[in-house]
Amino acid sequence: MTATDDLRSEHEGILRMLDILRAMAARISAGETVPPAQLKSILDFLKVFADKCHHGKEEDILFPALEEAGLPREGGPIGVMLHEHTLGRGHIRDMGTALETLPGAGQAGYAAFSAAALAYADLLTQHIAKENTVLFPMAERLLGVAALTDMHEPFERIEAERIGPGRHEAFHRLLDDLAAQYLAV
Repeated sequence: MTATDDLRSEHEGILRMLDILRAMAARISAGETVPPAQLKSILDFLKVFADKCHHGKEEDILFPALEEAGLPREGGPIGVMLHEHTLGRGHIRDMGTALETLPGAGQAGYAAFSAAALAYADLLTQHIAKENTVLFPMAERLLGVAALTDMHEPFERIEAERIGPGRHEAFHRLLDDLAAQYLAV
């Protein structure tokens, strides 16, 4: 499996979680209560899986390889992706702050979480589309299959170090459980 195949596969899980996040936000705006423990588990997924692991693979392995191949960091797609990673981290912080206020803030806390969650979901959906349709094809042209396949071991190392053994599978179980509850028609 190439690095871009791995990242695209992870995008599918992240997009699924963004759909769950949107469904939760819709319930919140309808006045329903969503269990704070579920919101915390989603925030954990976004912090650990999407940011530390997935974005870590991009920032520590793929982007430097693209720079070495001649793609500039500033003024091009790498700079845009890094900027959007930073914006996403801000939305994650805002969701975390809103979660901390939930016990006393009631519906206002849920509304603050929902606003940050929707902003994050919109940002990341567009971000993923750019990576899948622009950056990754560019990486495949510039780096080639062999170099992208050689990134598998460093990617595995990042995953082991940043999320730990068994967490990837646990995150996918969380996705399945929440999808059954929030995305079932």
